[in-house]
Amino acid sequence: MTRPLLRLSLLPLLAIQNPFIMHAILVKDGKGPIENLYLGEAPEPMLRPGQVIVKIKAFGLNGMDILQREGRYPAPPGASEILGVEFSGTITALSEGVPDFKVGDAVFGLAGGGAYAEYIAVESSLLLPKPPHLSWIEAASIPEVFLTAYQAIVMYCETKKDEHVLIHAAASGVGIAAIQLARTRGASVFRRDHHPHGHSISSIFFFAFFRRTVTATASTKEKLDWLLSMPNGATHTVNYKTQDFAEETKKISEGHGVDAVVDFVGQSHWKKNIDALARDGRMTMLAMLSGTIGSTVVIIAAGSVVQEVNLADLLYKRLRVEGSTLRSRTVEYQADLVLRFSKEILPNITGPNGKGPIKTYIHKVYSWTKIQEAHRDMEANVNIGKLIVEID
Repeated sequence: MTRPLLRLSLLPLLAIQNPFIMHAILVKDGKGPIENLYLGEAPEPMLRPGQVIVKIKAFGLNGMDILQREGRYPAPPGASEILGVEFSGTITALSEGVPDFKVGDAVFGLAGGGAYAEYIAVESSLLLPKPPHLSWIEAASIPEVFLTAYQAIVMYCETKKDEHVLIHAAASGVGIAAIQLARTRGASVFRRDHHPHGHSISSIFFFAFFRRTVTATASTKEKLDWLLSMPNGATHTVNYKTQDFAEETKKISEGHGVDAVVDFVGQSHWKKNIDALARDGRMTMLAMLSGTIGSTVVIIAAGSVVQEVNLADLLYKRLRVEGSTLRSRTVEYQADLVLRFSKEILPNITGPNGKGPIKTYIHKVYSWTKIQEAHRDMEANVNIGKLIVEID
């Protein structure tokens, strides 16, 4: 039984058992490999106070989806067990007293889970009206990526126009967003590309005004070249597999070091990150793709933690290291973040062909019947930009 488009929003009805069924991407046995993903049926979500129901058009893929699918990253308490934290779609129902929205509104937003489905129940404070110039696909690519990048670049690293910034996993959705946010906050960049002396005309122009850099790391020439070529992109890159990014950033910054680091990698980058940071530097850790971080001076657990941590560097360089996972934050925190982002950043975001200073880039769009293929591509780390799934 499929729920009709318009639904009653009276709160007393919430006590009635939900008779409606929707399609959703589910995980056989609750967790497992890619092959356990399938398109099945699940009860439609029920409204709670302050929530709306959205009929989803498209949803974004994120690394946390892999971890949750494998049983290593449970959904927050009270959130849907269905995968997915960002989406775009149309409002089909509202609970009593929800301001600013109405049935039929085109929106996009953030959720603790449940986006791999036809319908999602989400707090209205985590929704944003979809700008007409953004497609459903483009809108679905924004929430988790840009809110995470905004949190790291603006709120935690507090980057300023005259600072050097280092961004790891830079070809990921968050990395691409972070580069552009650093640039548009005035952290203009100094580019070293194929010129024998490491300078281009544009790099000399920016360097003359600001003498500051945004350096992006990635693992392939294809990704590095793309990051250099995008508008408001990184104009200096380092291949972390073949180059020492700590030494490279010191050269580029004329010995100053970087003032801010955005890191997703963890233990394999820890020592070089600390080495790269300038005095009073800040580092925001958003993930631990290479393993976890040890907190003692010597850790004996090869492979998963940092073997040694020189606490003197933290002390004498006055470094600040902060970790964050947006999904674990309270709804109140997330709502405040969404509000700030909507005022400061969202008006400047367009699709790749738009004229805005900040752009969202889509690597590939999949039918949700191809969800296994989408997860394989995500695990293979082949993408430059976002992977988006369309409900069709």
